Amino acid sequence: MDSAGLQLCGPGEWLVEKHGSRTRRSWRKLHVGVDADTGRIVASSLTASDVDDASQVGPLLDQFADPIASFTADGAYDQDGVYGEGTARHPDAAVIVPPRSSAVPSAMAETAPTQRDQHLQTIAERGRMGWQKASGYNWRALVEADIGRFKRVIGGGLHSRTDRRHATEVAIAVSALNRMLELGRPEYVRIV
Repeated sequence: MDSAGLQLCGPGEWLVEKHGSRTRRSWRKLHVGVDADTGRIVASSLTASDVDDASQVGPLLDQFADPIASFTADGAYDQDGVYGEGTARHPDAAVIVPPRSSAVPSAMAETAPTQRDQHLQTIAERGRMGWQKASGYNWRALVEADIGRFKRVIGGGLHSRTDRRHATEVAIAVSALNRMLELGRPEYVRIV
């Protein structure tokens, strides 16, 4: 899972482009969940720009029809609620989120370590790069590639004027990208 910002191109935005302005442009946040095996975007939601990424984990996980083997996200999702949402909806799923550099183990790390405590222990033993290799964190690059594909093919902005139409525009864009993926999926090759 990951998120990206999409600019709004509503009424008056062309004036900003033409004449320039010092006002801040408004934008929305697109949250996506990608199936690592197929590369398809299977979950998406559009929120306001000030919504926390971790708060969208539950709604995105609800959109997954099948059980998931792992949930991988970036450091913005390093919160207790994310681990709770992941294990509540998919108890057997591995939650792979890099802990912050200032993270400390929980109080129960010695007796009943959580997945986050196990990540901290692996990082202490192998280092951060060793943890990434052991945990499979590198699969998160597929989400980054899909967001890049979204912005490259569809564009980095929303052209509709209302929130409901923004959501419809994103749903159509996700459907179009998934259809393109069915026609010809790119192969990801690791360059060493």
